[in-house]
Amino acid sequence: SKEGSTKEHMTLANTLGVKRMICCVNKMDVTTPPYAEARFKEIQSEVKNYFKIKGFYKKAKFVPISGWAGDNMLELSSNMPWYIGNKKKYLGITLVQLLDKLKPPKRPTDAALRLPLQDVYKIQGIGTVPVGRVETGVLKPGCLVHFSPVAKNAECKSVEMHHE
Repeated sequence: SKEGSTKEHMTLANTLGVKRMICCVNKMDVTTPPYAEARFKEIQSEVKNYFKIKGFYKKAKFVPISGWAGDNMLELSSNMPWYIGNKKKYLGITLVQLLDKLKPPKRPTDAALRLPLQDVYKIQGIGTVPVGRVETGVLKPGCLVHFSPVAKNAECKSVEMHHE
């Protein structure tokens, strides 16, 4: 729709570093006529064109779904035989099957340690506890850590993960 936020979400995902995109064309049960291939193609074409203009997500995957009716989410839907029967034209798999096919991105462990700090706690009896997420590199107890831009060095005494 014209007042939707699809383009904003796609641009935000790209800005936040999302590398792969799966586009679920939802509400296929309320198209005119219901489950119309023409409407799916129209939306797919519009989104692909937007990606081409912006220069991102060249290999985006598209799945027609109905969140309300559950079509093509867990099981293939008989309401969209055009999607299932044409493997050359469409993926012909459910959203869950597509998500299961994704391989997690490789973490750049060979690069220098980058750990943006989210917070720093001073805990009595423990000391100063910096909190953040390791973006690149490896952090182990005993590592000498350099903090920028304050140019401070410290030894890592222990590493803990949230909920583990």
